[in-house]
Amino acid sequence: MAKRDYYEVLDVSRDASQDEIKKAYRKQALKYHPDKNPGDKTAEEKFKEAAEAYEVLRDSQKRQKYDQFGHAAFENGGAGGFGGGMTMEDIFSQFGDIFGGFGGFSGFGGFGGSSRGSGVSKGSNLRVKVKLNLQEVSHGVEKKIKVKKYIACETCNGSGARHGTSKTTCNTCHGSGHVTRVTNTFLGQMQTSSTCPTCHGEGQTIQEKCEVCYGEGIVKKEEVIRINIPAGVSEGMQVKMSGKGNAARRGGVNGDLLVIIHEEQHPQLIRDGNDLVYPLHLSIPQATLGATVEIPTIDGKAKIKIDPGTQPGKILRLRGKGVPEVNGYGKGDLLVQINVWIPKNLEKEELKMFEKMEQSDTFTPKPEKSEPGFFNRMKNFFE
Repeated sequence: MAKRDYYEVLDVSRDASQDEIKKAYRKQALKYHPDKNPGDKTAEEKFKEAAEAYEVLRDSQKRQKYDQFGHAAFENGGAGGFGGGMTMEDIFSQFGDIFGGFGGFSGFGGFGGSSRGSGVSKGSNLRVKVKLNLQEVSHGVEKKIKVKKYIACETCNGSGARHGTSKTTCNTCHGSGHVTRVTNTFLGQMQTSSTCPTCHGEGQTIQEKCEVCYGEGIVKKEEVIRINIPAGVSEGMQVKMSGKGNAARRGGVNGDLLVIIHEEQHPQLIRDGNDLVYPLHLSIPQATLGATVEIPTIDGKAKIKIDPGTQPGKILRLRGKGVPEVNGYGKGDLLVQINVWIPKNLEKEELKMFEKMEQSDTFTPKPEKSEPGFFNRMKNFFE
């Protein structure tokens, strides 16, 4: 695919001044910045394209060659040595000053969340806690929540400047967003750079402040946000919604909304990972004679058959009746743990009946050798 004209990329005329070229690149870099367009490959390519154009047009010698020969002037060495292999780290390390800092590259995210001295300010994150019941956890759910957050001022479109006025280049840092100081030490001269105290790293100052946001570019407002919670989440898990946090002062990148999951305890079912455990209490006659009983499930109830002579501690497994894997495949199981309820108080007739049974050989414990012991059953239960 043929490269676009560098002047077209930055949307400037061929006789544009260096200041105009710098402002145009900053505008394009902010528009396609990866923090504003997470996961957007097209925006990433446009971000790199703008940086390549600026690398050439900001340099008077390279610009002269480009004006004379076009892209052919850099076919062997590439634009400024970047060629077609410009990386995000190259851009931030080379052009960090365009935002008022020195790159601050942290992975693919941009400037490590810096809100000052980077030009691309970032709003703070918001954290909310959402309660979910077991059914919502198992199927996923859309929740609507109200949050009070900072949004871009509608009167000044987030610029902070009064309607009809514009920002001007900072006189202290001359638009760079940082100031450099040279101090003499016993080791010689030392040069340090810091965020401009006048524009706070933005490179521009406001002459007349917006009467609504008082120059901040943001106002606080209540907003309803829809949150899609995937199936299979668990207590304490965090769902991130990029760009749904607080707006940044005077433009920039919104913070994120971090949704913390609080799972309400089910009145009957106990969650163990993706499995569910239900302690079923049988009467002595039910365990002895067998029965059909009703047990709770995620979506209602189910009937299961209890075989005659079922022993306490036995685990019945209902496959696929548990909680699904979050963003994955498969489900856990519903484990029914058999318990036999022993009455504490007996009527006189009942007491005689049990005393008679005690004398019977039928009720003498005779554990089968093939029957797994208690510890093996518990081991199988947790595997």
